[in-house]
Amino acid sequence: MYFQRIEDLRIDHDKTQQDIADVLRCKREVYRRYEKGIREIPVWALIKLAQYYQTTTDYILGLSDKSEPR
Repeated sequence: MYFQRIEDLRIDHDKTQQDIADVLRCKREVYRRYEKGIREIPVWALIKLAQYYQTTTDYILGLSDKSEPR
């Protein structure tokens, strides 16, 4: 499944794929595959990204347009 918002969030925060891969403690290529939808992003990584970007998992998944957590 492809989630455009993880790429958008990364770009909006002026981060490289390597920066985010370091946050997730994975290789850049693994993160790139998450971004492009080649590999499904695990729940733990989704939660970590939501915490890192201070947003909700629903926003990242495209289930909500509100980027701010309650």
